[in-house]
Amino acid sequence: MAITRRGWLSIIGALALALALGVSAPLAQAQQPVKIGMSMPQTGSLGAGGKAALVALRMWVDDVNGRGGLLGRKVELIVYDDQSNPSLTPGIYTKLLDVDKVDLLIAPYATVPTAPIMPLVKQRDLLLMGNFSFQVNHTVKHDKWFNNAPWNTASSWFDGFFLAGQKAGAKTIAFLAADQEFAQNLAGGAKELAKKGGLKTVYEQNYPPTTVDFSSMIRAIRAAKPDLVFVASYPNDSVAIVRAVNEIGVGPDVKLFGGGMVGLAFTPIMESLGSLLNGIVNYNSYVPGMNYPGIDDFFQRYSKKAAEAKVDPLGFYLPPFNYATGQMIEQAVGATKSLDHKVLANYLRKNEMKTIVGPIRYGPDGEWAAPRVVQAQFRGVVDKNVEQFRQPSKQVVLYPEQYKTGEIITPFEKARTAR
Repeated sequence: MAITRRGWLSIIGALALALALGVSAPLAQAQQPVKIGMSMPQTGSLGAGGKAALVALRMWVDDVNGRGGLLGRKVELIVYDDQSNPSLTPGIYTKLLDVDKVDLLIAPYATVPTAPIMPLVKQRDLLLMGNFSFQVNHTVKHDKWFNNAPWNTASSWFDGFFLAGQKAGAKTIAFLAADQEFAQNLAGGAKELAKKGGLKTVYEQNYPPTTVDFSSMIRAIRAAKPDLVFVASYPNDSVAIVRAVNEIGVGPDVKLFGGGMVGLAFTPIMESLGSLLNGIVNYNSYVPGMNYPGIDDFFQRYSKKAAEAKVDPLGFYLPPFNYATGQMIEQAVGATKSLDHKVLANYLRKNEMKTIVGPIRYGPDGEWAAPRVVQAQFRGVVDKNVEQFRQPSKQVVLYPEQYKTGEIITPFEKARTAR
C-alpha cells in the first residue's frame, strides 16, 4: 500500500518525537542535582556546634560544585533543624528519603540524635556518613556506616586521660555521667578500662540530662577524695558542672578533672567560661598546632564564612571534620563513578581517605581504624578573649604522643592557677 506525503510526514514526526523523548530523558536526569540530605541541630543544646558544622559542609558544596559537581551534576544539600531533639530525627530522615528523594545521607551531629535513625538506615540498607557520634553502631552493626569522628571505642577517650593520671600517681577515680546514650556508653567503657588499669572507683553518679544544679554532686566528689574525676557530659551540663566546680572546689586530692565533657571545645562556651576552664583536662578533636595538608587554608576561608553567618569564629571542633565528610563522599563517588550505596560503602571500607583532618582509614565497624583523640589541659585562659584560643599554649596537648606540646600540671587546684 502506497504511503501518502501526509503519511510520511506523520511517520517522520512520530520518529522525531520518540527520539527527542529518548534523548531528553537521560539528559534531564543528568541535569538533576545530586541530593545529599541530613538533619543538623541549629537550635537547642547542640545548636552552636551544628551551625558551625553546617557552614563547613556548605563550603564543601560550593567547592565541589566549582569543580563540576559529582558525576557532572551539581550537589544540593537539603538540611532540616532537628532542634537537638532525638525524637525528631526519624521523621526527618523518612521525609528526606520518601519525599525529598535524596541520593545520599549524612547523619545529624552527635550520638543522641543519630541513634534513633540507625534502625531505619539499616532496614533500608543505606549508606550513612556519621557525624561525631559515639558507638551508635555498636549493637546495630550496619555495614554501610562511616563515622567522621577521630575515635572508636571508649579507650580512644580514656587512654590519654588515664596515662596522664598514671604519671601523677593516681590510684582512685570518680565518675560523673549524664543518663543518656552517649555519656553512658562512654562512662561504661571508661569504668571497665579504669578497673583493668588498677584504679579503684570511690564515687559514681548518673544524673538526668535536665539537671542544672550540680552542687551536691561536686560536694560528694570532694568528700570522696578521688585522684581522678572523669566526666561524661553534654554541653549544657558541662557548663553547669564547670561553674559548680569553680564555686565549690573539688579539694586538694583531685589530680585531674574532665575527660569527656562535650561542649568545652565549642568557641562560644570557651569564651563564656574563660578562666573557669583552667586546669581541666578534656578531649578534643583538633587544637591549634596540629598540622594537616589543607587545614590552614580551610580555617582562613572558614573564618570569613563564619563571620558572615555569625557562628563559631574559630571552628576547631566540628567544621573541619564535616568538610572532611564531603571530601570522602567526593573521593568515593569520583573513584567509583557511582551513587550506588553498596559500591560506595565498599570503596570507603577498602581505601584510605585523604582529608583536611589527615588520612582516614575505616575499621569493620565503620569507625576510625587508628583513632586520634586529643587530651589537652586548659592553661592561662583569661576572660572575654576569644582570640586567645588560636594560641597552642592555651590548650596544652598531653596525648597522643605525636601531638604532645607539654606535660600535665597537677594537682587540679594548682593547675587552675598555672600559666
